[in-house]
Amino acid sequence: MEQTLFSFIVPVYNRPDEIDELLQSFSDLEGQVPFEVVIVEDGSTVTCKFVVDRYANQLHISYYFKPNSGPGDSRNYGMKQAQGDYFIILDSDCLLPSHYLATVHQSLTNNFVDCFGGPDAAHASFTNIQKAINFAMTSFITTGGIRGGKANGKKFQPRSFNMGISRRAFLKSGGFGLIHPGEDPDLSIRLNNLGFKTALIPEAFVYHKRRISWKKFYQQVHKFGLVRPILNKWHPQTRRLTYWFPTVFCLGFVLSILFFAVGIVWPLSLYGVYIASAFLLALLSTRNVTVAFQSILAIFIQFFGYGYGFLKSTMAISVLDKDPQKQFPKLFFSHVK
Repeated sequence: MEQTLFSFIVPVYNRPDEIDELLQSFSDLEGQVPFEVVIVEDGSTVTCKFVVDRYANQLHISYYFKPNSGPGDSRNYGMKQAQGDYFIILDSDCLLPSHYLATVHQSLTNNFVDCFGGPDAAHASFTNIQKAINFAMTSFITTGGIRGGKANGKKFQPRSFNMGISRRAFLKSGGFGLIHPGEDPDLSIRLNNLGFKTALIPEAFVYHKRRISWKKFYQQVHKFGLVRPILNKWHPQTRRLTYWFPTVFCLGFVLSILFFAVGIVWPLSLYGVYIASAFLLALLSTRNVTVAFQSILAIFIQFFGYGYGFLKSTMAISVLDKDPQKQFPKLFFSHVK
């Protein structure tokens, strides 16, 4: 792979403080790999241009403001403006470790792929809630570890908080669709169908801050659950029984409580073993008792939010054959040229 100019594409909506922290982490990147940063303001009422201007002398950076059309369309807009041959897409609430770009460049030099994804991690400075949510989202005991650095199978589906795509693959695929969330697995699946290779680069992690409350976390994972049956309908070959796990977990938990009320103890005991195991793993991972307890809460919020959303969407999309965009209009953005 020849020396390539990388273009970082960062959509942002009303979060200038996050952009300040992210751009500072760009300033601290190691190595001599050339790159640019493309900031796409997605119709914000609180813009970050004044922040971008402060870094104009430190970074090769450009700023664009456009009407609100969602993160997927904003990423596509940024890639159309970018100069690089390879795009790296980040969420605005991420921070880069200093080795990030050098690691990506070395990996693509040794084993080029047209699309890669990297894990997310919790920085030591994160709040306890952020660390607990990070554990719930990345642990093997909850998501199989795929967001935390494990890739199962050859058709890895990168996530757009930390995702790279070649210009060639972007042009051939047309980029992200207008669904959100779910625009990143949809693109990954379409890239695989077009014959492009995807891969996980475990060492190319980002610190993902996820500035959300418990309520917002529930809303986020609930949307994840709503989206998956839509993706299954669009891409039937991607259906997996494992997507039912959160729903089955939640229904089983409710039933185990009912069984316990009539004297049948063993189903609830199995959940007790799972909870204890998750607590110990969280404690070993974070070395913080408070975070370990909060991780259990995060797991239950994650499973119940996703599980309920998945069941509701499956009934509407797969059983009643409803049109996804009409049934769940808040999951779709309108394109703005």
